[in-house]
Amino acid sequence: MKTYILKRIAYLFVTLLVIMTATFFLMHSLPGTPFDEDKISKLSPEQQRQIYASYGLDQPVHVQYFKYLGNVFQGDFGTSTLYAGHPVRNILMSRIVPSAIVGIQAVLIGLAIGLLLGVVAAYRHNTSLDYLTMVISVLGISVPNFVVAALLQYLFGLKWGLLPVAYWESYSSSVLPSLALSFGVIAQIARFIRTEMLTVLQQDYILMAKSKGLSPVRILLRHALRNSMLPVLTILGAITVNVLTGSLAVESIYSVPGIGSLFVDTIKANDYSTIIGLTVFYSAFYVVVILIIDLLYCVIDPRIRLASAKE
Repeated sequence: MKTYILKRIAYLFVTLLVIMTATFFLMHSLPGTPFDEDKISKLSPEQQRQIYASYGLDQPVHVQYFKYLGNVFQGDFGTSTLYAGHPVRNILMSRIVPSAIVGIQAVLIGLAIGLLLGVVAAYRHNTSLDYLTMVISVLGISVPNFVVAALLQYLFGLKWGLLPVAYWESYSSSVLPSLALSFGVIAQIARFIRTEMLTVLQQDYILMAKSKGLSPVRILLRHALRNSMLPVLTILGAITVNVLTGSLAVESIYSVPGIGSLFVDTIKANDYSTIIGLTVFYSAFYVVVILIIDLLYCVIDPRIRLASAKE
């Protein structure tokens, strides 16, 4: 098991190195510069050279790459050209927190409600509860989150005045964006759990558990639900990454100062250091989540734990 984990961690670092390298050279191959052309053109050649030198952009690309690589291994992602030379690390930390708060709440809400709806739909198959769950799932997947966000904003913010409409001042400001992002999570989790549980409930060990006189609740939660969780964990990793790294539309509607809007702004401005820093963050978060999901597989299914131990 330890060997398996060490291999996965090694793959993690190799993956990040490849992504960072590809992003670095792709960014430097784009037309334009990280500076406002209208403003920098008004400066003298000497002033322009000093500005480029201060950001290390006067050196050949391969020299910039190895220098940047060395700085990254020390935790330094450089300085932003868009935000007046502020360290990229500080900019990321200030933007990650709001997106993380909204995202974590959305995942937890979606997971709790989605599991409940999926279990109820499977247990009450071909009943009104089952049909209602399927309707909710279709709506959650089909309706864009910015439509849900605008509707929640109108009802809870403008009409009823229960929650803030569009500013970021306290915890209450995170409730509506989290609810808006959770709708898609609820729909996907409920649909997958229902499908898997319908299959699991037909297995022989479920019939054996019923013949032993176990209560329906114990059969559902201890036997059926646990064996239905593996496919859900697979999609939960991607869902978690997508939600926690922010949604540009929802963040814009609720004025959340998250990393979704930061990514778009820095791409427009060709802010090399910040774009690469964001890409590394996205990638690192994604591969770490995948590693955690793989380890959870081993916890849920002993057969996977046994197979990984043999590697």
